[in-house]
Amino acid sequence: MTSRSLLFLMTMFGMILIFFHGSPGAEPVNMLSLQEGALPVIVPAHYTGWNPEFLLDDSPESGWACTSGSIKDNVFVFELIESVALERFEFDNTNVDDEGAGARDILVELSETSAQDGFSPALETSLAAGRDGQSFELNPPKKARWVRLTIKNNHGNAEWTELLSIRAFGPRPASTTPNNISGTFDSSYAQFHVRQQGTALTGCYEYDQGLIDGTIEGRIMKLTWREAGGPDDQGPAIMVFPPDGQSFRGYYWHNSAEKKPPAGTWDGKKTSDQVGGCPHWTGSLSGELHKQLSTTKRARLYGILFDFNAAQIKAESKAVLDEVLTLLNKEPTWTLTIEGHTDSIGSDQQNLDLSQKRAEAVKAYLTSAGIPDNRLKTVGLGETQPVADNASELGRAQNRRVELVRD
Repeated sequence: MTSRSLLFLMTMFGMILIFFHGSPGAEPVNMLSLQEGALPVIVPAHYTGWNPEFLLDDSPESGWACTSGSIKDNVFVFELIESVALERFEFDNTNVDDEGAGARDILVELSETSAQDGFSPALETSLAAGRDGQSFELNPPKKARWVRLTIKNNHGNAEWTELLSIRAFGPRPASTTPNNISGTFDSSYAQFHVRQQGTALTGCYEYDQGLIDGTIEGRIMKLTWREAGGPDDQGPAIMVFPPDGQSFRGYYWHNSAEKKPPAGTWDGKKTSDQVGGCPHWTGSLSGELHKQLSTTKRARLYGILFDFNAAQIKAESKAVLDEVLTLLNKEPTWTLTIEGHTDSIGSDQQNLDLSQKRAEAVKAYLTSAGIPDNRLKTVGLGETQPVADNASELGRAQNRRVELVRD
């Protein structure tokens, strides 16, 4: 897996990360995005290196191109994570490779039935050549689970038709997490062993001493992968489960390839409810935390959720904090500093205050369970120490975090 390219930096395991997702019905987000669980399910042929999923990677610099000469009536179907009331579509077409290759006349149809049936027209328009952010409102909004895009033609190129991005905005829906997805999966990169503890995930895979760490949000796994090769052999991955939790489809990136499309697919099918294991993995969240705090004195924990702009820990996240309790009870002489971090949305002072309150909420949970107050300190650092690009939602999610530091 040494060729992986990835969108956003995720550093070494061993710090504590909290994803503070907004609640459903908040500001509209791009639901036609890999990071929101959207997937291409029906696609036309493509030129090598211009894959259909690159339309959904949130970058205007990568996209889809047809095979030579197949310039007309190219049809895509994309599946959203849940049914969404879509309010607006956007398209990017500046960075085409050949003059006149940009998509021109398009038809967007929506369905709540299936990837094959139930479609009705939502948008029929012509795109300008060489322009990003071409926006089209749906008034009133229209609900959809599947989006069918037909690119009818281009701006005159006889060999290529290209489109760089399609986005569809609506409120992020509620999504039910499958029953515990812990188990063993036969994956694109050998046997994949994952343990779900609350909303946190930890595990390994049997390729180049692979380790995974992350969170499950609804039916989306957001992971960091790391292999034995060194700092460049790691990065984020996104995998999407169907409601039964018995398989996943996903993509991975490399942490040194910021703002690049995914390097490849990472799919899996469940073969056992037994987690199993690898020699290089401790087998539990508390075990991985202990390993990192013992060696680097820092740990990043995934899977603690807060409501948008609030410091109340969600009930489904408490199993994750219980793993921290297990760790602290195992090492009664350890003292920790809980650092709170936010993304760049909002004022500097607001973010400082929010990060302090969230760090204090973590401390309050731990002390209420019996950890002495003098073993824990808190500090709010707001947006001052980003670990990823605040220009993207996935990067902002990495910056909204709490880090544990062993004193």
